[in-house]
Amino acid sequence: MANPILAAILSFLIPGLGQIYAGDMKKGLIFIVILIVLMVVGFFTGFLSSIINIIFSIYAAYDAYKMAQ
Repeated sequence: MANPILAAILSFLIPGLGQIYAGDMKKGLIFIVILIVLMVVGFFTGFLSSIINIIFSIYAAYDAYKMAQ
């Protein structure tokens, strides 16, 4: 069984990594693709995208925590 705290930390640092750690490879890869898209958009838009990226990281950490419980 996966440690929920570790899953949340991993997913906060790299959204999708905690989901993969918790056992859901498909969801983890989807989150990683979303992260890459947000990073590319952030390159062109700047600050607003950074806020969206932080919100996405927090959601990914929460989701990974719940998955690992």
